[in-house]
Amino acid sequence: MKKIVVIIVLVLFSLKGEAQKKYEANWESIDSRPIPSWYTDAKFGIFVHWGPYSVPAFSKVGAYSEWYWENLVNSKRVKNGYNETNEFHNRVYGEKFTYPDFVPMFTADLFDANQWAAIFKQSGAKYVVLTSKHHDGYTLWPSKESDKSWGRPWSSTNSGPGRDLVGELTTAVRKTDLKMGLYYSLYEWYNPLYTSDVDLFVDKHMIPQFKDLVTNYAPSLIFTDGEWDYPHTTWRSTELLSWLYNDSPSKDDVVINDRWGKETRHHHGGYYTTEYGSGMPNADVPWEENRGMAHSFGFSKTENLKDYNSTQQLVYMLVDIVSRGGNFLLDVGPTADGRIPVIMQERLVEMGDWLKVNGEAIYGTTLSDKTCQWTKGKVRDAQRGRYKVKYDVMKLTVNPDKGYATKEVFFTKKENILYGICPVYPKNQLVIKDVSLKLGAKIELLGYPKKLKWKRKGKDVVIEVPALTPSEAPCNHAWTFKLSGVK
Repeated sequence: MKKIVVIIVLVLFSLKGEAQKKYEANWESIDSRPIPSWYTDAKFGIFVHWGPYSVPAFSKVGAYSEWYWENLVNSKRVKNGYNETNEFHNRVYGEKFTYPDFVPMFTADLFDANQWAAIFKQSGAKYVVLTSKHHDGYTLWPSKESDKSWGRPWSSTNSGPGRDLVGELTTAVRKTDLKMGLYYSLYEWYNPLYTSDVDLFVDKHMIPQFKDLVTNYAPSLIFTDGEWDYPHTTWRSTELLSWLYNDSPSKDDVVINDRWGKETRHHHGGYYTTEYGSGMPNADVPWEENRGMAHSFGFSKTENLKDYNSTQQLVYMLVDIVSRGGNFLLDVGPTADGRIPVIMQERLVEMGDWLKVNGEAIYGTTLSDKTCQWTKGKVRDAQRGRYKVKYDVMKLTVNPDKGYATKEVFFTKKENILYGICPVYPKNQLVIKDVSLKLGAKIELLGYPKKLKWKRKGKDVVIEVPALTPSEAPCNHAWTFKLSGVK
């Protein structure tokens, strides 16, 4: 009995010591903080880009509409689509109409935070990240630093909507079981203080503004951006992060990304980020791929149906990313009056329908030692060491007659369970190579009520796959086979 008491005391002392650990203002200390498990278990989050740029909602197809102001100022840089922005702006609004003139038109009059939160919950996502401030410097919460340094009302409470948009969505999201996160741009394109004296901007504007945001809303995730102009020493990032980890109201569960200075991406921070890319090659560090449903983060009126990924493609992205140990942050761009476009709502709801059936193969899983299996087609990439993840390849999974893979299996695992997710429904049999099952193991198709017959064949497992009609199938795409009792 005494030994048990001693062990308990030692464990409690250890936990107390970890809880009281103070993080110093250097990367060695900051990077030593374990990432909270809620994030690595969540796998799927929703990004929201919303601000005055949502009024013109314009970009060349393939570009970002939230960069409207920068594109307008740099209109001579034709190759980036800036000239198109200038031509559109002059034709629709006139040459004398400036970007700040959009603010009164950013009304949010149809914004219903509870409706947004309900859609995000229905999508199956586990966290939300709202742009509290993009590179235009306009804040979606009351910021005295913003108004002072800009010399004009430059927040959503004293201009435009006349509402605390960060506060309203934070309250609504926290009525659910989703975590609430905030995006925050370190730099501001045309802030007079930033363009004249960056050190003064950091000291008098950025740091107090950042602390105000965190103190008032205690976000569980902070996605910084706009770090590329200066090294982390200019932004005083480690100083700020030691405060965040030691003294802020977010200190216990906050997760940070890797955008804290022009040299920090994929080197420092809580998790590493990729953007409209393939993600990281493995799970050596936590990582996250973030992208929109089409080409832009902010809503862009130039994007048509053909520019949007289908629900099937988005599910493939999620499965692929999670099978390689990453998280997927999928963006929605609301309109200036506060509506999430119906096509975006539809995609979210349909992803949620898929996750209702297959979520256990996504949430709380880890990277399996089994990589994606291809039975046909040269789609490997020597640099990645896996298949080439460009999502035009993923589109071809439903067109096996074009010479690409006729059968793929993406793997995730959870304790002694192996999940094999098949974008193409197997015909007759599914062979899982090099897997050993314990006596009494069972194999199921998630969402299908009957157990499946299977047999061993050498080192492989051969699963008898039921022939199902569309009405009998548990979901519309990406079917999950659950192998319980893996050695």
